[in-house]
Amino acid sequence: MAEEESKFNVKKLLQSVVSHGSSDLHLVSRSEPQIRMGGKLKRVNLPIMDGEDVETMCYSLLTEKQKQDFEEFNELDFAIEVPGMGRFRGNYYRTMGDVAAAFRIIPVEIPALDDLGAPGIYKEMIKREKGMILVTGPTGSGKSTTLAAMINEINITEYKHILTVEDPVEFIHQNKKSLFSHRNVGPDTNSFAAAMKGALRQDPDIVIIGEMRDEVTVEAGLTMAETGHLVFGTLHTSSAPGTINRIIDVFAAERQDQIRAMVGGSLVAVISQMLLPKKGGGRVAAAEILITNSAIGNLIRENKVHHIYSQMQMGQGDSGMQTQTQSILGYYKDGKITSDVAMQFANKPDEMRAALNKL
Repeated sequence: MAEEESKFNVKKLLQSVVSHGSSDLHLVSRSEPQIRMGGKLKRVNLPIMDGEDVETMCYSLLTEKQKQDFEEFNELDFAIEVPGMGRFRGNYYRTMGDVAAAFRIIPVEIPALDDLGAPGIYKEMIKREKGMILVTGPTGSGKSTTLAAMINEINITEYKHILTVEDPVEFIHQNKKSLFSHRNVGPDTNSFAAAMKGALRQDPDIVIIGEMRDEVTVEAGLTMAETGHLVFGTLHTSSAPGTINRIIDVFAAERQDQIRAMVGGSLVAVISQMLLPKKGGGRVAAAEILITNSAIGNLIRENKVHHIYSQMQMGQGDSGMQTQTQSILGYYKDGKITSDVAMQFANKPDEMRAALNKL
C-alpha cells in the first residue's frame, strides 16, 4: 500500500508537529497519531491506525540500509531533514509485533544561552580548556537543547575544532568561528568505541559524546578530558551526585578506585535538568548544578559521593552551584510555577515541603 493511497501521510503529520509548536509525534498501532504539547500527549483528529498504516508511513522515510537494520535489530535511531519543515530525530521499535515510531523535532535555529535564560555559570564553565562537563536528565528534559546552546556559545566566541559523535546527529552547527566535524554512528563510524578510539588522531579541541552509555565511552571521555580536551557528554540521570555514581558503577568493582580518581580530577561540572510546566503554558528548565572544586574532587576520590549534596547546599555565592530544590523554589518565588508543580517534580519532597512552608 503506497503512502499516497493511505489515509495517513507521515510528512503531513510531521508538519502538524511543527505547526502546533509540538515537540514529539507518536505513531503506535491501535491508536490515533498523538503529539506532545507542553509535555502532555494530545490525540490528532484522525482515525485509529493499524499496524500496516504505521509500517507504511515509517518505511516511506527509510533507505534500504535502514530498513535492513531495523528488520535485523527491531530498533532504529536516525535523523531526517524534511525540506520546508525542519529536522527530526526518529526512533522505530516494535510493539506487539507491529512497527511503532517516535519523532522529535530538532530546531533548525540553535538557541543562545541567553534565549534559554540559562544561569551565567554556563558561559564560565565552557571557557575551560580541558575537563568533562555532563548535561543530564530524563528523556524530554531539554538536555540536548541546553548542550547545543553551550556549544553554540563556543562557536561564536572561540576558534576550536569541535568533534561530535552522536547516534544520530541532532543539531547541525554551522561553522562560525569554530570548525565542526559531526559524526553519525552508523553512516560515519561503526560505533561510539571506534569513533572515540580515532578521535585523538583527528586533532579536536572539544569532543561531544552524544550519550555516555557504556564503559568504553565513559573511559574514553575521561581519558580525553585528562589529556587536554574539553569533553561534553549526556546521561539519563536525575541528579548531580547520582550522575557521578552512575559513571563509576559502569565499571567493575576492581576498577572503581581508578575511575574515581579520574572523575575527581577531570570533572568540571554536572548539570541535571528537567522541564516543569509553567503557569499559563510553556515550560521552564530547573537545573541542579554541581561545580567541582577541591573539596568535591576529594569526596569523589574518597568514595564519599553521598556527602556531595550537603556541599552543594553550602557552596552557593560565587560558585554557581545550586540544588534542584533551590532551582525549583526560585521559579515558585517568581510566580512561574505552582506549589503543586514544585512538589510533583522535587527529587527531595521533604526538603521541598519544608522550604515551601518557610515562605
